[in-house]
Formats: sequence, C-alpha cells, structure tokens
Amino acid sequence: MTVDVLSSAPLQQPLFNQFFLARQPILNRDQRLVAYELLFRSAHYNVADIVDEAAATATVIAHASELGMEQVVGQQLAYINVDTVALMSDFIRFLPSNKVILEILETVKATPEVLARVRELKEAGFKFALDDVVAASEDVQKLAPLVDVIKVDIQHMPAATLTALAIVLNSSKSKLLAEKVETQAQFAQCLELGFEFFQGYYFARPVVLSGKKIAPSELAILHLLDLINAEADNHEIERCIKHDALISLNLLRLVNTPAVGARVRIDTLGQALIVLGRRQLQRWLQILLYVKPDAAQKFTSPLLQLAATRGKLLELMTEKLRPGRRSCADVGFTVGIMSLMDALFSMRMSDVVGSVKVESEVRDALLYRHGEYGSMLSLIERVENAECGPELRGTLDALRLSAADLNAIQIAAFEWVNDYVEGVNTSH
Repeated sequence: MTVDVLSSAPLQQPLFNQFFLARQPILNRDQRLVAYELLFRSAHYNVADIVDEAAATATVIAHASELGMEQVVGQQLAYINVDTVALMSDFIRFLPSNKVILEILETVKATPEVLARVRELKEAGFKFALDDVVAASEDVQKLAPLVDVIKVDIQHMPAATLTALAIVLNSSKSKLLAEKVETQAQFAQCLELGFEFFQGYYFARPVVLSGKKIAPSELAILHLLDLINAEADNHEIERCIKHDALISLNLLRLVNTPAVGARVRIDTLGQALIVLGRRQLQRWLQILLYVKPDAAQKFTSPLLQLAATRGKLLELMTEKLRPGRRSCADVGFTVGIMSLMDALFSMRMSDVVGSVKVESEVRDALLYRHGEYGSMLSLIERVENAECGPELRGTLDALRLSAADLNAIQIAAFEWVNDYVEGVNTSH
C-alpha cells in the first residue's frame, strides 16, 4: 500500500523555503563527474518539529520535479535519499526515473513489503543504491541483488575491514561507491579494491608539493587577468592571447556557446574580445585556469565545476547584498573561483595569493574567511558539506539572507554552470 503525502499542499512552499540544497559530486574511476547526491537540510533550528520527514521529502521531490532536474544536476544523475515511508509513497513517481538513483537509507529494513516495492519500482525504470553500508548485514544481503550501486562509508573504517568488506560486496552484481573519500590516498586504496564511484572532496583538497611553481600556461592566463585589471587595450590583450594556442582555442569555443548568445559564429580573437566584453572575458579566463591542456578532458573536471559554481554563488550573493554594484559582484566571483586554486596549483593558499595580484578583501576572504566575502565563502563551504545548525543560521542572519534567498541563488548558479559546461562541451 502506498501513501500520498502531497495532500498537505499548503505546507509545501513555506516548508521548501526553510531548506537548502547540498549538491555533492560523485566521480567515476577517471575522476569525471557522473552524478550528484542531493541532500536537503534545514536552515532553521526547529524545522524538524514542523512536519515529519515524509512530508519534507514529498515537498522536496515536488519542487525538484517542478524545477526540472536538469536545472539542478545538468547532464548528470541525481542520487536522492529515501526512507521507508518515502519508498512506499506515491510521490516517488514525481521523479524522472531516467535521471535519479533512489538511495535506500541504512534505516530501511528489508521486509517483504519493502523488497516487493523495490522490485515494483525497478520494473517502472527506477535504479537504486544502498546508503552508508559498513557491514554485510542481513538487510544488506537481501537488498544487494536488487540495487545497482552499494555505497560504502569509508570514513572511520580500518583498511583491513574495508578490504574484507569490498571482497564480499564485489561478489554481487552491484557497483561499489566509496563515500566520504577525503584524501588522495583513500581514493587510491578504493580504486585498487575495485570501487567504481567516489564521493567526497578529496579532489578539492590541496596536495602541497614543495617548491611547486605555477605552470607556464597558467601564468599566461594570470598575465592576461593582470592586463584586464590594468585596463590594457584590446590589441595588447589579443596579442597576448595569440601567444598561447590553448587559450586561443578555448576562448573561441567559449564565445560560440549558447551562454554567450552571439548571433553569428565568431572566428577571430578580435571579434571574440568585442562580443565577450571585459567582464565576461575576465570570468572565462578565471574558469580556463581549471582546464588542463588535454583535449579529451574538455570541461568535465569536477574541480572546475565546483570552482565555477562557487564563483557564481558568490557573485549572485553579492548582487543580492549590494545591488547595482557590479564591481563588487566581480570581486565575489573572483573569491569563489580562487578558493580552490590551492588544490589546482598544489600550493598553499598563502603562496597562491602571493603569486597573483589580489585586493586586500580577496586576500582576507581566501586566507582567513574574514569580511563579507569571507562569510559568504564560509556559508558556501558549509552548504557543500550539508552542515546545518546554529553556525549556518548565524551566517545567513549576519549576511541578511533568508533560506529562500539561498535556494533561489543556488538554483540560478547551478543552471548557469550547467548551461556553460554543456555549451562548451557540445561546441566545435
């Protein structure tokens, strides 16, 4: 028997505005982005007392369906948590079966009713994952034959235990996903054990290499950014771009994407500079720093997408807080995009900041999370990690942002990055 929780329609909009969305990347063995887990968290202290979890999940699903899943995850799949009530409820059908993987929480018991429901939804085209597996329990063994992915929580698991568990789980037909992967060493271990997917921010953690220098191709982009800040003329900027084939190629690809909106194909750098304008050119160059000189990689780097998302989030937050002040929004974008350059360059952030010309408020935000930009960056980092509680609420209040503001800003930023990446990857 299924349960219809969507009948509480008056609760939906106010309730949705009390939640924020954490979108955590899932990578494959080649470290390409393949999916996001969508986590919905309360932006208030006592929202759990307002309505039960099933109604909250129904609200989230209804709005995700209304927005369109592509706006939230782009071309990737979405992993969405379901408990027993959600699994047995009618509102699951609001989700597009070709875009989601239903993640069965560890609290779900493998009762005959649950097993029958999973089989029914599989016949309807849905795919499943098991969440937070730490042992081959009886419930796991019953559900494993029915799911496509088994997620193993490796955070506090000793290496020997992880190895033994992987051997047992690899005997099933399900693919293994290592979650809470925080270091490159953990990624390497799970790779060796046969894991297919990886979730965690290991790719965004700087592996500091002693004496590491910024590569010549990266220095060329930084030099161009300096020229823009110094208000050099277009001829000087064009001459500098022509010295680097990769920058020239990618700039022409960028300017011919739907996101730019050029009415005719742009074939020369001079035209590209006119069509883009200085502000857009600055943004594209900042994003290009994250593109490695590998044509096959294109723009699928999770580090690039995370940095671009942070940049757009800070830009939109700044526009909300300081309306009409375009230069401040540009600083916000710069703080967001630069916040992962320590991971990009394998250098300490203090060395990165020392290598490029940045304003004092950018430096303070990146090094110490000080000032308004630092507070916005801290807020974004908490959202990425699905943290909630007094700290997040306090930061929102200090920035004079509501949970509804945060929701709208996130959706707009996700859509902008998805359109940008899709446009670049399909352009020729």
